[in-house]
Amino acid sequence: MDPFSDLIGLLQPRAALSKPITGRGRWGVRYAAYGQPGFALVLAGQCWLALDGSEPVLLEAGDFVLLPVTPAFTLASHPGVDFVPVEPSDKPVRHGDPDGEPDLQMLGGAFEIEPANAELLTGLLPRLTHLRAVDGDTTRLARFVHLLREECEADWPGRELILQRLLEVMLVECLRRPGSANALLPAGLLAGLRDRGLAVALRAMHAEVRAGWTVAELARLAGMSRSAFAARFTQALGCAPMEYLARWRMALAQDALGRGTKSLDRLAEEIGYESASAFSTAFRRRIGCAPGAFARSRRMVA
Repeated sequence: MDPFSDLIGLLQPRAALSKPITGRGRWGVRYAAYGQPGFALVLAGQCWLALDGSEPVLLEAGDFVLLPVTPAFTLASHPGVDFVPVEPSDKPVRHGDPDGEPDLQMLGGAFEIEPANAELLTGLLPRLTHLRAVDGDTTRLARFVHLLREECEADWPGRELILQRLLEVMLVECLRRPGSANALLPAGLLAGLRDRGLAVALRAMHAEVRAGWTVAELARLAGMSRSAFAARFTQALGCAPMEYLARWRMALAQDALGRGTKSLDRLAEEIGYESASAFSTAFRRRIGCAPGAFARSRRMVA
């Protein structure tokens, strides 16, 4: 099993919007945090992006950026310009001089993910993923973004399904190409999959989530000693192997409960618990409510 595919399936990206962003002359704008994942592709020109608390980064033609949870940020034509507060919009945006050919052309967008599994994405990626055109070919991502914009602007049959699939493909493409091979990553699944031995163990856990895995068995698959595997896994993933497995089982459980298609007995068996009672106890301890209450809350949201 491919952990990337598993993850994207649980995130259920949807409700995409995409719009052109242009600018000319000297300008600077500031957006408040809005919490949803956001992305942008620079078509021509360049600009400076700065997330709150971080140094500005230069975005150039062909660059792609992904924000798992969009914080407050500034966008500017040049360093040191004054910033004007602006509100997010689903309409085309023009910054700076309103007349004349733009110096900057971008496609920007946002989308929603399943709230119950939002932490999966924020724990997987850096605060800002910046794929630079000078470091590698970004034309595949560009094609997906262009297709997203076409679907957002059209009213064709099957629009929402196409948007969801395009978002899934865009996310996978971004996840498997996180920048240069030496890029520093936060602890999470992406960092773990960079390690060949850990990747083997992770794929095994995802393929047989119901199995009674032990650290010793996973270490053997990874070709390491038990202690070396546990230490490397914890450093790369940010948690111990059995904790990761428990978290993944809970993510699967939340998804299944939200869909409401399985009994507790069946769900418990499929994700590796001996009984519905054992599963319910573990779920309540980790999520803070009983499985039935969680399922009802998700149906009310839907």
